[in-house]
Amino acid sequence: MPRIAEAARSVAWWFTSVMGDHDYARYVAHMQVRHPDEPIPSEREYWRDRHAEAEANPASRCC
Repeated sequence: MPRIAEAARSVAWWFTSVMGDHDYARYVAHMQVRHPDEPIPSEREYWRDRHAEAEANPASRCC
């Protein structure tokens, strides 16, 4: 049973990674390390800006 639970957690982690659920957390970690003096946008602002960039440059999207 523990192997099945571990496999399920692995699949869930992979799926959320593919969907971008971890992107904001990685972005915040990057900003804290590389740009500690810069303000960090809220998660809502992050996603709004990310989608605006994709709309402005459709070639940057994968699909």
